[in-house]
Amino acid sequence: MTERVVLAYSGGLDTSVAIGWIAEETGAEVIAVAVDVGQGGEDLDVIRKRALACGAVEAEVADAKDEFADEYCLPAVKANALYMDRYPLVSALSRPVIVKHLVAAARKHGAGTVAHGCTGKGNDQVRFEAGIVALAPGLKCIAPVRDYAMTRDKAIAFCEEKNLPIATTKKSPYSIDQNVFGRAVETGFLEDIWNGPIEDIYSYTQNPAEPREADEVVISFRAGVPVAIDGKPVTVLQAIQQLNERAGAQGIGRIDMVEDRLVGIKSREVYEAPGALALITAHQELESVTVERDLARFKRQVEQRWGELVYDGQWFSPLKRALDGFVNEANAHVNGDIRMTLHGGRAVVTGRRSDTGLYDFNLATYDTGDTFDQSKAQGFIEIFGLSSKIAAQRDQRDQPAGA
Repeated sequence: MTERVVLAYSGGLDTSVAIGWIAEETGAEVIAVAVDVGQGGEDLDVIRKRALACGAVEAEVADAKDEFADEYCLPAVKANALYMDRYPLVSALSRPVIVKHLVAAARKHGAGTVAHGCTGKGNDQVRFEAGIVALAPGLKCIAPVRDYAMTRDKAIAFCEEKNLPIATTKKSPYSIDQNVFGRAVETGFLEDIWNGPIEDIYSYTQNPAEPREADEVVISFRAGVPVAIDGKPVTVLQAIQQLNERAGAQGIGRIDMVEDRLVGIKSREVYEAPGALALITAHQELESVTVERDLARFKRQVEQRWGELVYDGQWFSPLKRALDGFVNEANAHVNGDIRMTLHGGRAVVTGRRSDTGLYDFNLATYDTGDTFDQSKAQGFIEIFGLSSKIAAQRDQRDQPAGA
């Protein structure tokens, strides 16, 4: 039986060429798998037909937008996941859902190898391959760009030699990855970290400096899940899409950062994630109202580790799964509404309400009706500071004379 390879297929030049390249290098038949995570662009059926025209023996396409939103973006919102306190894991979140479909296709078609189009310099090669072996330890992985030195010049030459149905126009100076949760832009003039971004690189967001009317939005959550916008029920996907439009129109969600890649280098990245950052901002604020103090303090530690695991391609790891359980439990009472003003590149919270909140007006007020018994504060402070007081007395006692 001829060996089969499942290829993560985008429809672009590199992965289209990879179909024939893999067949020539390995003698295997190639099954192309394209997964729609809200990246936009061409119709899935067009992509499927192109894969077959480029030599794939089978081609599968999957509309995974709702799956991506519900099973990958939503956990990130619940975890307030921001790698290095800034990046909402736009690309990192999409890789495990693609991996899941690649592995399913490999099992369906009896393939022993999965291929992807990543280079040897980035994070995505790790995310793909660590994810694949976590779901199917027996599968092998190859990366033509990395393993066979498939440069762009060679890819264009191969494309023209084989007369493949894919345009070989001049490449954009940027490397762009996008999905419904956001957009990542790198390379080109951005590699000089002194160069500022220009408006041309942005697509999901408008210039925040341009004058426009502010937009007020109310986001409703139930157990940490966004369920309504301005009182109208939404799915998670719809919440992200609507906030992409509304927050993006106000220039919200632009991030320019130098991040620590898993492979050990620092990389300059520009992100746009209007819907993601609006949702995380609202969710964080609702947690401040509904989550008990010690649980909230510990959850912030978990959030950082959760984000690092996802960034590092450990979505399917035992620790990540265990932390998911904690994050879901911590969100059990995160119910209510957050009102935000979207304007000038910022999402500013202006109102909060929750039926399961821990804020008690009568305890918090300084006016008539205050139910907080201030007479108990003195004894509390004496006990709370007792251990430090005893230590200080010892230090003073043991201090050398004249010191």
